[in-house]
Amino acid sequence: MSQEKSKMEVLKEESRGLRGTLPEEINSDATRFTGSAENLLKFHGMYQYKDRDKKKPGDESAGPKPFTMMVRGRIPGGRLTWQQWVAWDDIASRYATAGLRITTRQSLQLHGVLKGDVKPVLKEVHEALMSTTGACGDVVRNVTQSVNPWGDPRLAQLDEPATRLSKHFEVGSNAYFEIFLDGEPVVEEKEDRIYGKTYLPRKFKIGLTAAGNNSIDIYTQDLGLAATFDHHDKLDGYFVFVGGGMGMSHNDTETHPRLADLLGWIPKEALVAVAEGVVFTQRDYGNRENRTFARLKYLLDTRGLDWFKNQVEERAQLKFEDRPLPAWKTPQHLGWIETRDGTLALGFHTLSGRLIDAERPLKSALRHVIETYQLAVQLTAEQDLILHGIKPEHKREIETYLDTQGLNPLSPRKLYDRALTCVALPTCMKALAESERVGPHVFGQIQEILDRYQLNDKAPIVRITGCPNGCARPYSAEIGIVGQMPGLYAIFVGGEPEGQRLAFKVKDKVKTNDLPVVFDKLIGYWKAEGGREEFLGDFVQRVGAERLGAVL
Repeated sequence: MSQEKSKMEVLKEESRGLRGTLPEEINSDATRFTGSAENLLKFHGMYQYKDRDKKKPGDESAGPKPFTMMVRGRIPGGRLTWQQWVAWDDIASRYATAGLRITTRQSLQLHGVLKGDVKPVLKEVHEALMSTTGACGDVVRNVTQSVNPWGDPRLAQLDEPATRLSKHFEVGSNAYFEIFLDGEPVVEEKEDRIYGKTYLPRKFKIGLTAAGNNSIDIYTQDLGLAATFDHHDKLDGYFVFVGGGMGMSHNDTETHPRLADLLGWIPKEALVAVAEGVVFTQRDYGNRENRTFARLKYLLDTRGLDWFKNQVEERAQLKFEDRPLPAWKTPQHLGWIETRDGTLALGFHTLSGRLIDAERPLKSALRHVIETYQLAVQLTAEQDLILHGIKPEHKREIETYLDTQGLNPLSPRKLYDRALTCVALPTCMKALAESERVGPHVFGQIQEILDRYQLNDKAPIVRITGCPNGCARPYSAEIGIVGQMPGLYAIFVGGEPEGQRLAFKVKDKVKTNDLPVVFDKLIGYWKAEGGREEFLGDFVQRVGAERLGAVL
């Protein structure tokens, strides 16, 4: 049965390879892009927004606030040379208003870029051998990859397939080069070999890791690949997971977060064929009528895992192999780590990934260390960064320098190691409540409660988002705090450290000021009734929503 296409589907089909009116509008004197062009911007790695903070009393700035852009990089595996880091730092200093921000998908974002500065920004990104194309929009987005501060030769083998998949699923249209880099226009744009005329029904997320290491939250990916290795430590294949996704809508029970399912194991030679099979099945059968249900997870809900598996096997011309999946035991990556080649790596914690010079010169200090010692960088899916290639004789110099700047690369306590927030207000147009800006306060309140009950050794994973779309992956955390409206949050509990279980909702519309009351009851109950080795997520799953609801 044919579907009536959504307006976005019609726009994509008629966009002439994601051009639309962008060629004319990018060079106009207008201070913003129009509605249709604004939607196409996403495919080129940008969102247009207006600062949503109200003007403060006494603010004498003239006129309404300007529309500005969020610009996001396409950085496979979060890997950057020191020169590329310096380029992003320079661009942020010249054109952005809020420094650099590390995303939960190992990328970098700029906020506050004016329309007239878009072309200079993208040209400078391009000159540094990077791009923003496909970092947003209905395509395969940034490919995430497990971090490797240890110099583990097995994990190092993931660099090539992560880059290969990212390149393979890049948009084929020449529009990005024509519009933003002043490239020569093509006479006739060929239909995209991967995406066709209408691209994918919604965004699509791919992540690679090694089996047993879940530093990318593999169960939240549309397509997750966990590498296996032979007895010579050579990569020989992948476990394939499909159908993860965090987004939902409040008060719509048909929407929901979902964890990915395991399809089976494949040999390494089948990587691209299977990835294409998964992406193409979503492209051909995903919901193009209602974008609310257009993610891959809803196709799996509708058609079933067996049907989807058969589709991928037919397209890839193989059969998935059943193999036992090793247990997940993700190593910690913060602090000083000795690598296999004798150099050091430094896992640098940044709460919420915001790199600015405020009370402490975090952005400038990182620039100084990375540039002075010419260190490669890998961003993490938990909004931290790893500095690679430090000579042992430079360790003391770096420590002394950071100390003089008032900076500690370690998180203050275990609670903060894996705590996440999304951007939310004032720059995200979908935010219903605060996230990043209330994060330090909320985490501090939870930390005080953990101190009081002496539970720091079992500090839970806590994540905050300003809306139910779940960019900071709250639904697989032990405590998920999800914005419902200004100053009000839903509370989810029951995830687990390796991301293999969804949390469930226990409270609705909790006021910001009431959050510590709820958490005190929750953590106090855990202290009184939990087992000595029982983590919070396991405890609340054991006692159940009904008993927990009565306590709260």
